[in-house]
Amino acid sequence: MTYRPVTTWAAAAERLDDGGLRELTVRNIVRTTVGGSGLRVRLTNAFGNRPVTFGHVRVGVPLAGAALAPGSNRRLTFGGSPEVTVAPGATALSDPLPVRVRPRHRLAISLYVRGKPGTLTGRNRATAPAYPPPGSSLERPPCADREPATAPAYRSVPGDHAADEGSGAFTEEVAVWHWMDALTVTAPAPVSAVAVLGDSIATGVGSETGHGWVDLLADVLGGSAVVNEGVSGGRVLAAGTGRPAEARLTAEVLTKPGIATVILLAGLNDLGAGARAHDLIAAYARIAATARAAGVRVIGGTLTPYAGAEYHTEQGERARQEVNAHIRSEGAFDGVADFDAALRDPADPARLLPRYDCGDHLHPSTAGHQALAAEAEAPLNTRPDDPEVARSPSAPWGHNSV
Repeated sequence: MTYRPVTTWAAAAERLDDGGLRELTVRNIVRTTVGGSGLRVRLTNAFGNRPVTFGHVRVGVPLAGAALAPGSNRRLTFGGSPEVTVAPGATALSDPLPVRVRPRHRLAISLYVRGKPGTLTGRNRATAPAYPPPGSSLERPPCADREPATAPAYRSVPGDHAADEGSGAFTEEVAVWHWMDALTVTAPAPVSAVAVLGDSIATGVGSETGHGWVDLLADVLGGSAVVNEGVSGGRVLAAGTGRPAEARLTAEVLTKPGIATVILLAGLNDLGAGARAHDLIAAYARIAATARAAGVRVIGGTLTPYAGAEYHTEQGERARQEVNAHIRSEGAFDGVADFDAALRDPADPARLLPRYDCGDHLHPSTAGHQALAAEAEAPLNTRPDDPEVARSPSAPWGHNSV
């Protein structure tokens, strides 16, 4: 059987306030989507204003909060060295860790940051909700261990605490993933990743359980990786805390291994800022062309209803309808996920169906996120190709597995 690298978790890069961070350890809590071997961590300093030196980087299995399973905390190296300095705008990929990574399970990546790192590159509005999703009707992996909700990241008191298995030094909970934009594994060649290029709807805003539609889609697809490249407030045509979607595609998404499909659901924030339909349509065409040139399939997602939202206007609504007509047209994309049709109120199609509205008339509720995940599945037609990918070892890190 042929094996290849594939991205099992990812996050978009954002420029964030460093909050005065210096000489400390951050512990990021993330969840894989597919399993494999040879775990690698990619660090990013995309928006840094100075080089960042990571004195030690470790990966372990979280128990509760910032505490780790005894004996699970493994050291990562970069070119054989435990220390790596990442220049502004650059990334650094760790050497492969010779362990078996479990699908759909949490990992804790601890980064000891030397000195004052400057501007933080991370992902805001990070989440680590309970798993499996409570009350979800979506498929669940067999024999999944139940995981309680936890903070997505922890910051320590000053010093190098990357090797600590206990939680005592990690005194601050934060909703930010720090300096990390991908985890990769080596998996059987049929396994590939779906990347969702989007905004706050992709990051899961509005879901009362914390499970956004991208998380739920990962459970539905089973043997395929699903990675979240959403940025809260993100736009297609302009930068915010992150790059514009077109730039994120080339600088971030397509630089991560194993991406076979991109689902594009972005543009409402552009319309809210007064963007014109033809500008969005032109950008979509460039995005589709760039992805196709890289051998990546693109699924166009229709823009969801937002009448009643703070930035909704009649002009914006007309533009949304024009954009959606283009997305549905033959040849614009390699497939269509009609998120608009999935969420709209038949009695008032410019609005979300009340049960799918979290209350701000823009972001979907938990039920709305479930409907988005179901709609996204149809054009993907992806199923596990190898039962080995979906099988979970019985021990968290035992027998060289995690």
